[in-house]
Amino acid sequence: MKDPLDIVVPSLRVPNWRDVAIRKAAINDCLSLGVIGTFEDGVMMWELVTAYFLGDFHEGQHRAIGGQATSQEEEAVAQVSWQCLLEEAVTKPGTVHEAYSRFWNYSLGNQILALMQCRARVIEPGPLASFNRWKELGRHVRKGQRALELCMPLKLKAREWYAKRAQDSPAPTGDGEEVGVRTIFVFKKNWFVLSQTEGAPYEPEPIPAWDKAAALAALNIREDAFALLDGNVQGYAATGAATVAISPIAAMPHKTLFHEIAHVLLHHGGDDTEKALREVEAECVAMICCESLRLPGVEFSRGYVQHWLCVDSIPEKSAQRIFQAADRILKAGMGSGGATLAP
Repeated sequence: MKDPLDIVVPSLRVPNWRDVAIRKAAINDCLSLGVIGTFEDGVMMWELVTAYFLGDFHEGQHRAIGGQATSQEEEAVAQVSWQCLLEEAVTKPGTVHEAYSRFWNYSLGNQILALMQCRARVIEPGPLASFNRWKELGRHVRKGQRALELCMPLKLKAREWYAKRAQDSPAPTGDGEEVGVRTIFVFKKNWFVLSQTEGAPYEPEPIPAWDKAAALAALNIREDAFALLDGNVQGYAATGAATVAISPIAAMPHKTLFHEIAHVLLHHGGDDTEKALREVEAECVAMICCESLRLPGVEFSRGYVQHWLCVDSIPEKSAQRIFQAADRILKAGMGSGGATLAP
């Protein structure tokens, strides 16, 4: 079978790539191979790739749904967004911890997405792996079982992408050197939980303990001594210097630590997010981390978020940033640079 990326990328090099018919033909070839599908609200994949390589790409426009929904449960997955996942996490106590304890070696977004599908199908959540991985472990998927749908990265190789964006750049020499790679995220049905398989006994991996020192080192953040005299201040962050300080009398030191780390990860440099939204983002990160690790403070985080939230819901882009930051913090503390899948 022809590599779908070999269909997309050559199409980007033709002079008339801006022609709608040519774009649609190239991406429809990918659709026929089942690699990528349609976006929510009917936006086609070809529109995404066009925007991506012509410089009009916007965050939040990158979700592709693999295949057609065949049930109400699959339709719900197809409509999922970062906002939906965040709402599920913050409004239903216990969801984040259960998802984390069941699927800890996957990204937070995929953890919650997998749990939602297990609940919808009334199947026991548990260790998760692809069809081939279960075969390697001596187990096989039981007949009639439907795969769970998770989000996974798809890299698009674009040797001429930078030449398109910089007119003064020389054309590629054709020596095969990879100038740039762009990553989009697609939803694929490829994973099964333990309860959907049978075969050799399987012993799940233990969940690694979260270590503060390891997390700070991996994130390149330094913890300084608390220097303020105000007893009401629980902690603070210097985003430019990538430092945090937590009061020795902080009521919930872990929650405060996660909050301040989130400020460093999300609000450094020229970040122009308004103060209220910065506080919402940081506290949502702290809430997700605390609930994942079953640490105290989740109920206080909900009140803090409601205090600062000036709109009806958290914006999609902010929800995405929250999940990414929380995922980085949790994985850093486990001594892992990343999750099995993205987001």
